[in-house]
Amino acid sequence: MSPRLAAFRAFAETAGDAGLIVVKVETAEGSTPREAGAFMAVSQDAFFGTIGGGRLEMEAIARARALLKGEATETNMTLPLGPEIGQCCGGRVALSFRHHRSDLAAVERLVADEAARDPQVWIFGGGHVGRALVATLSLLPVQPHLVETRSDELALAPEGAERHLVAMPESLVPAIAPGGAVIVLTHDHALDFLIVEAALARPDLAYVGMIGSKTKRATFASQYRRAGHDAAGLARLTCPIGSKIEDKRPEVIAVTVAAELMALLSAPG
Repeated sequence: MSPRLAAFRAFAETAGDAGLIVVKVETAEGSTPREAGAFMAVSQDAFFGTIGGGRLEMEAIARARALLKGEATETNMTLPLGPEIGQCCGGRVALSFRHHRSDLAAVERLVADEAARDPQVWIFGGGHVGRALVATLSLLPVQPHLVETRSDELALAPEGAERHLVAMPESLVPAIAPGGAVIVLTHDHALDFLIVEAALARPDLAYVGMIGSKTKRATFASQYRRAGHDAAGLARLTCPIGSKIEDKRPEVIAVTVAAELMALLSAPG
């Protein structure tokens, strides 16, 4: 189960008999915090997701809770994001409000469908950086997978990723969904080569990254050419990965790699 779906199920337990309201951005014009299609769910005491925060979200939550209490009936709201509500985005959003009482499974499907559209990120290597990446990526709109050959290392990984214990990690690369990402940080350079070689054979992957130095990249490039591959494929390999900063602690590396990855995965087109 994805972390987002698990979080929704925990939230849904707060709904009670009153149910919950799904607030959806129907249209977004100009500069707005979230795009059309973004949604959040609101119960009397909690909420799940976001439509952008700020006064916009405060107004939406207030309307949703008034609907839950029977104190309001209007299920549409249009807000200019200007001085009228104390926001300076300058755009305009139209919101819809839909009440769900006994049909919470329909909202769960909405959350599950959104999560299923998130790109897959396959982390090969469950050492210190791999575990830190799982913890970081579990907070982001991606589907993390962690691959290891060592059961003891895999057991140390935090929750938030689907785990795969396999003897030949490179054999999993063909099954990665198109548009996904591969991040290679195993304990074995020879294994790194096999995984990256398989990933570079997939032009439909959005990102192929390998932890290491410029020297490691040069060594890999030499091996790659000797294996008979077109050197042009090397242009798709990111190595080193993440921002080049002095702090090499795993958690810091994980944040810089996640930022690099999300900038690419979120780019238009």
